[in-house]
Amino acid sequence: MDSIINWLWGLPGTVLYAVVAVLVFAEDALFVGFVVPGETAAVLGGVLAAQGRLSVSWLALVVTLAAIAGDSVGYFIGRRLGSGVLDGRVLRRRRDRVDRARALIRRWGPQAVFLARFAAFLRALMPTLAGISHMSFRRFFLFNVLGGVFWGVGYTLLGFFAGAAYKQVQSVVGGVVAAVLAAVVVTALVVWRVRRHRRGARERENPGP
Repeated sequence: MDSIINWLWGLPGTVLYAVVAVLVFAEDALFVGFVVPGETAAVLGGVLAAQGRLSVSWLALVVTLAAIAGDSVGYFIGRRLGSGVLDGRVLRRRRDRVDRARALIRRWGPQAVFLARFAAFLRALMPTLAGISHMSFRRFFLFNVLGGVFWGVGYTLLGFFAGAAYKQVQSVVGGVVAAVLAAVVVTALVVWRVRRHRRGARERENPGP
């Protein structure tokens, strides 16, 4: 954690804002979220804000605007290209999840745009599905803005408070111990997600009656 933050610390503030904005924007507009979730960029930006490198207020605004813009571009991509955009190799391998996302938007309509904002795969896919389904842009944009504000401010503050806590721990027990604690937390999260993924895979392979 220290090495990543130290590397980013050397970048100019405007570049840091731009890096976070591009990752958040590209997640929804270009499906980059399947590789680098935008929430990671938002949280890491919040950590840097806690270190005094960025303004948390400006960062929250940048993240929110980038999220709204990215979703809007994803919507128009789906509207323009239609369902053919779902035939790419990345999405073909996730056909069951795509089908569940389509069922979600059929059931909830524009509200699904808001709900999907808080799930990584759905966040990257839902704007395009909304465009494919020819959802009214006005209704899409309303829930896009609501989701973007809650998600952008929420994840930025999550990173900010996590960074503040890390800084406090570091000042008390030292950088090495703080880094070890951070590594343990990250490892625990990774193990939890891997186990959750495997459990889901077993349930799909052995569905109940």
